[in-house]
Amino acid sequence: MAENNVENPQNDEKKAGLNFVQQLVADDLKAGKNGGRLNTRFPPEPNGYLHIGHAKAICMDFGVAEMFGGTTNLRFDDTNPVKEDTEYEQAIMRDIHWLGYDWGDRLYYASDYFPKLFDFAIDLIKRGLAYVDDQSAEQIAAQKGTPTTPGQNSPYRDRTPEENLDLFLRMNKGEFPEGSRVLRAKIDMASDNMHFRDPIMYRIILKPHWRTGDKWKVYPMYDFAHGQSDYFEGVTHSICTLEFVPHRPLYDYFVRLLAGDTVDQYCPRQIEFNRLNLTYTVMSKRKLRQLVEEHTVSGWDDPRMPTLCGLRRRGYTPQSIKNFINDIGYTKYEALNDISLLEHAIRDDLNRNATRVCAVLNPVKVVITNYPDDKVELLDMDNNPEQENAGTHKMPFSRELYIERDDFMENPPKKFFRLTPGKEVRLKGGYIIMCTGCTKDAQGNVTEIQCTYDPDTLSGMPGANRKVKGTLHWVSARHCHDAEVRLYDRLFAVENPGAETERDFRELLNPDSLKVIDNAKIEPWLADNAKVEDKFQFQRIGYFCVDPDSTPEKLVFNRTIGLKDSWAKAQKK
Repeated sequence: MAENNVENPQNDEKKAGLNFVQQLVADDLKAGKNGGRLNTRFPPEPNGYLHIGHAKAICMDFGVAEMFGGTTNLRFDDTNPVKEDTEYEQAIMRDIHWLGYDWGDRLYYASDYFPKLFDFAIDLIKRGLAYVDDQSAEQIAAQKGTPTTPGQNSPYRDRTPEENLDLFLRMNKGEFPEGSRVLRAKIDMASDNMHFRDPIMYRIILKPHWRTGDKWKVYPMYDFAHGQSDYFEGVTHSICTLEFVPHRPLYDYFVRLLAGDTVDQYCPRQIEFNRLNLTYTVMSKRKLRQLVEEHTVSGWDDPRMPTLCGLRRRGYTPQSIKNFINDIGYTKYEALNDISLLEHAIRDDLNRNATRVCAVLNPVKVVITNYPDDKVELLDMDNNPEQENAGTHKMPFSRELYIERDDFMENPPKKFFRLTPGKEVRLKGGYIIMCTGCTKDAQGNVTEIQCTYDPDTLSGMPGANRKVKGTLHWVSARHCHDAEVRLYDRLFAVENPGAETERDFRELLNPDSLKVIDNAKIEPWLADNAKVEDKFQFQRIGYFCVDPDSTPEKLVFNRTIGLKDSWAKAQKK
């Protein structure tokens, strides 16, 4: 059992603003429980990638330990070798580190305790508190009863301890097929708590374990392994989500059987909080795996996925996720959180930290007819007006530019303050220009826009303060680089896909969750300086992140989020 001394919070000032979990921990520390130690744990199953729901648990488990000077264990709940893999183990550790947390030397595995758990099971068998059941899973479930009617005893419940011990040892030797026998705790088939109706402790799995090989043929169930693992490690506070509230009495029951007379000196405490549910998102690991295996998405790190690696690839920052989790808080009731709160958190973070650059996603050429053909100016562009010392970078200005096709209309409606014949606009960081005409192809598509510029309107010149209503972003046609831009949006088209019972969840996918632009134009400074995972604000468009698919010849950018909430705007129409 690990030792760490925690300084108890001594005054109400330190407690101000604590959520209910932090308050319970603070009260335990003040009362001197567990010798004043604080040791939490994060126990992921290595059978998939972590998603943002896990991030809420990570922030609590590691965060409360940091707040009060305690420690946190990372313990892999590797009790089912059928679905587990080292790929998931490594991904989980990467994601926790990315969020900014570290477990130090406190890395554990439930499989570390297989010998102790096996010995504990044998002890319960000898004490007449566990028995081997030959019934199928379906038969056992049918005999459990309902919350209002008691269960029925198994016909094998009264086997002698000697017979149960012999069968259990033979189960672990691989003498019986999978599903033919289980080990159950003998508690109370009439209990008001369904989890006390002789829960299964061990089942037969003949597949080798990724850490222990062929040593074991029986594997413990979560409810049997979890509390005991907490006890073996010295965990003081086992913080989990609300679905484990009815499991808590069973957790305490097994721990007390294991701890015996030492329970007054040390006993882990289970505390439950609400899980994170998001609109337009599924959190089921099974469903997420299905999307990956059916190639509906490109992988666990697809930027549309709610996985931490997917959010990271899309351009979300650890701080934005922490801010979002802090904003929604921890409660004792379930809620569906609006994904716009998460999107606000990343907008706010990137607005303060992302470098401003120019990129044109749907380019149309502009020719400034009175600008010298051989002239090039290097204009100063602000890196980030939100940061006082962010500085500037140079951007070339020349006779031929690209602007967004949507920023020009030959016959505009009222309140169109962008480029149109006879009207002026300002080029971001550059001059004021006036449209004099345009050229079209045989289909009537605009292929070129002609303009003139006012040379006195550059910053610092006499006409720089002349008022015009529109400001456009642009790049120099001669100096820009091509880039691929992936416009990601919400993966699901309905607000609460988990509540849809009439349709398969795959029918609820948003058909417009990804659009790829392969001929975007970016300014040369961006092409020369962008590195994988760097974040930028494309002026007037949104926030983008450099994708790992980028090559020296062509950068790939993922849209993290638009400058404004387009979904909310669409819903108001």
